[in-house]
Amino acid sequence: MIRTILFDLDDTLYPRQAGVMEQIRASMLRYLQTRFDLSLEQADLLRHQYFSTYGTTMRGLQINHHIDPDEFLRYVHDIPLHKFLQPNPRLNAVLAAIPQDKIIFTNASREHAGRVLSILGIGQHFSRIIDVRDMNYESKPQPSAYRRICELLDIQPEECMLVEDNIRNLQPAKALGMTTVLVANGHDAEADAADYVIARIEDIEKVLARMDLPSPRHDDHACWIS
Repeated sequence: MIRTILFDLDDTLYPRQAGVMEQIRASMLRYLQTRFDLSLEQADLLRHQYFSTYGTTMRGLQINHHIDPDEFLRYVHDIPLHKFLQPNPRLNAVLAAIPQDKIIFTNASREHAGRVLSILGIGQHFSRIIDVRDMNYESKPQPSAYRRICELLDIQPEECMLVEDNIRNLQPAKALGMTTVLVANGHDAEADAADYVIARIEDIEKVLARMDLPSPRHDDHACWIS
């Protein structure tokens, strides 16, 4: 039985088209340019290299350059979120109707997550925010992050559902035994990307209605919910 639903934050609880992650990536590039005296092209290459190798740019910077992670998190999340996000009454209603424990599981900071939830008007539905610090900076998609969140919550993987916009972050969860839901955000999904695929976060209620709880669906092909 699914006891806990883990929700990713950025580009999952709001549309990718909102542009928040574009702003965060731009902030990362400015940080890299300033800190290491790089051109924009060099900064973007370094960002992509660390993201691909370590899961997050910040983790690569920690390991290779011993940066202060709190300084980095403050810098890259210092953006005017109110210009990109707005309250979502529909999502508020959907979350209110879901009986399972709902938790934010993000590679960002708790402070950033709190601001996003506040602007969307949905913060009251989440019992906890588990951020990159809680993961000891070994964040998604590192397999250790998924084991650690189960330990923190004292829960088995089979009792968890992970809702994410990033296929790469869903694959280790699925391998561990979690039920996985991909928020496609207008993108095509591979057949084995996740257990369920939804177009937008508000459709999560349709997944729960479709599931034959307490026996989560796990096979080789994603179930598109529309």
